[in-house]
Amino acid sequence: MSEAMEPGPVATGTGAGARRLTPGDLLKLAFVADPQISPDGATIAYVRTVTDGETHEYRSTIWLVPVTGGEGRPFTAGPKADSSPRWSPGGERLAFVSDRSGEKQLWLMERAGGEAYQLTTMRYGATGPVWSPDGRSLAFLSSGAPGDDAALLSRERTAKEKEDEEKARKDRPVTVTRLKYKADDSFGLLDGKYRHLWIVDVPPRSADPIARARPRQLTPGAFDVAEPVWAPDGHRLAFAANCLPDADRHPTVQDIHLVPAAGGETRRLTAGTGTFHAPAWSPDGSRLLCVGHHGEFGLATLDRLWSLEPDTGLLTCLTPDLDLSVGDQAIGDVRFGASATGPVWVEGGSAIIFSASRHGTTQLFRLTVAGGPVRQLTTGQHWIYGFTVDRAGGRAAVGLATPDSPGEVGSVDLAKASLETLTAVNAWLPREVWLARPEEFWFPGAGARPIQGWIMPPVGKAPGRRYPVVLEIHGGPHAMYGPAFFFEFQLLAAEGYGVVYTNPRGSHGYGQEFVHAVVDHYGEGDFADLMAAVDHVTGLDWVDAARLGVTGGSYGGYMTNWIVGHTHRFRAAVTQRSICNWLSFYGVSDIGYYFVERELGATPTSGPERLAQLSPLSYARDVTTPLLILHSEQDMRCPMEQAEQLFILLKALGKETELVRFPGSNHNLSRGGRPLLRVERLRRIIGWFHRYLGTVPGDYVLQEA
Repeated sequence: MSEAMEPGPVATGTGAGARRLTPGDLLKLAFVADPQISPDGATIAYVRTVTDGETHEYRSTIWLVPVTGGEGRPFTAGPKADSSPRWSPGGERLAFVSDRSGEKQLWLMERAGGEAYQLTTMRYGATGPVWSPDGRSLAFLSSGAPGDDAALLSRERTAKEKEDEEKARKDRPVTVTRLKYKADDSFGLLDGKYRHLWIVDVPPRSADPIARARPRQLTPGAFDVAEPVWAPDGHRLAFAANCLPDADRHPTVQDIHLVPAAGGETRRLTAGTGTFHAPAWSPDGSRLLCVGHHGEFGLATLDRLWSLEPDTGLLTCLTPDLDLSVGDQAIGDVRFGASATGPVWVEGGSAIIFSASRHGTTQLFRLTVAGGPVRQLTTGQHWIYGFTVDRAGGRAAVGLATPDSPGEVGSVDLAKASLETLTAVNAWLPREVWLARPEEFWFPGAGARPIQGWIMPPVGKAPGRRYPVVLEIHGGPHAMYGPAFFFEFQLLAAEGYGVVYTNPRGSHGYGQEFVHAVVDHYGEGDFADLMAAVDHVTGLDWVDAARLGVTGGSYGGYMTNWIVGHTHRFRAAVTQRSICNWLSFYGVSDIGYYFVERELGATPTSGPERLAQLSPLSYARDVTTPLLILHSEQDMRCPMEQAEQLFILLKALGKETELVRFPGSNHNLSRGGRPLLRVERLRRIIGWFHRYLGTVPGDYVLQEA
């Protein structure tokens, strides 16, 4: 510990724990995702991901829990990854995705249990199963290159074919002709394949379901399909995609499309100028819901709820007066796996349930289609990070994170607007470990604009003593912190640091004007808001204003770099997956060629001086704060060269700095990277702050959990 402390009163934590949190505790967490409520509303299927104690790799299984509470049970088992559970319309079986045969494929299993059987053998895997209304077919997504033979794509590769493809990939030069040719979630270059919509008939339980399954491809072409959904009559499917011929020049465009289930021409419904996704058919099939915007405020435009007529393309905004972004904008470091967040029709199509982000929390809301105000259903200091609704529209299953829980499955009675937690997969945490409780505060930012923040006192804070404080800055910048559990923050508090984190201008949760206020103004009002937060907390009697640290990732890393070049008030800084040079970022990031112009209002040709002015690299000579640089080697969002430029210049100038490179990792190391590397990242952060803010000399070695 940086200071010898007793745990102090239980009031500083959330339970009568026996020890402090350690980095290794991250390996003990179970990550809960994708809650899917059965059509009858009785059972919730969800994905539980844990770290294997021997291999230190992630292992995901599907669990079932009754909505009445009680013990859940594992639905699948094994050392591989099972995900995406989807109930059949009658609720008698579940489709899911598993890599137990090698590639990810669709599997089926009866609700009562038994042996799972494989449905697809796609060459490059199958994901995203969606049942047809009659339960006889499944739509799914699978990849292939334009022109690939459908029969070939329907056959799983042999080990020899995989080996040959990998060898060819390594040995063959790559010719680049596209503007967008790499992606962070691909850990590198795009491979020329696109994700397309397929349908496979579901045979009755038989001796050889694979032999009976004949997948057919609905959408060929050079575009990626997302979020397919069947029309109630089963004759059409809607999906989201960017099918523009010059899609790379319009990378944020996404349209809602229709395609006949029997095959045929795809028809675009929206205008090709906005961003629309999450389609959902009304029960009578006359309308589609979707979420999106026309890009009036660029990348800072709020998502709204829309009604779309499939026959005419008429698009009507249903939430014009809701000054919040529809959907989940919160961020954390203990989410793993996807969760459904799209809107859902209820009450025969007369009302809609959706989520929205407000003041650091994500809540459920209800909208009456005929008119009237939007009603917030859930309240409290939590993060609802996914939800589904039963067939009757009376109950929702939710993924739920709270200040002392990384995530559990919950149930919402939509009529009573009551929320109940059903699982206790991480109950050991507040029982065994002292946790800090975030305390909300508001303060005047630049121009007296009200800004929301939270501060977590160090675990064991004693009266009359002062402690170092670390400022955490979120990425985005259009994202949102909140009071829900954040492992990194809790670890800092356990090690004797106060933690302050805020939502400065540019964050979601406070309206359109607020989220847009940072655009074309990086390093101005946002910097002032963050410094005002520090001014506010240094007035607390337990804060040592002479021992301040700062850290953040992505945009938060950019702001960390900016801060140490513009103030000397911090004694230590850790910059993560950061940006230091907008001129080079434009060309090396997978989003740089459009992000820079839309967020900063300049390009290397239209405003090189402006980009240099906004680049922290330009202020390296003014840095006096010791700076640790953490970066992933396969980061395509904020590529490694950003860290290299910053490190080399600071080192050449004689500044105190170190660079740590994480192999085999991308921009999401802190959230979904390899478990042991995530732990090592936390150790490095703690060790740096101990070195410069604490009382432990040199590198600090933490005990294993």
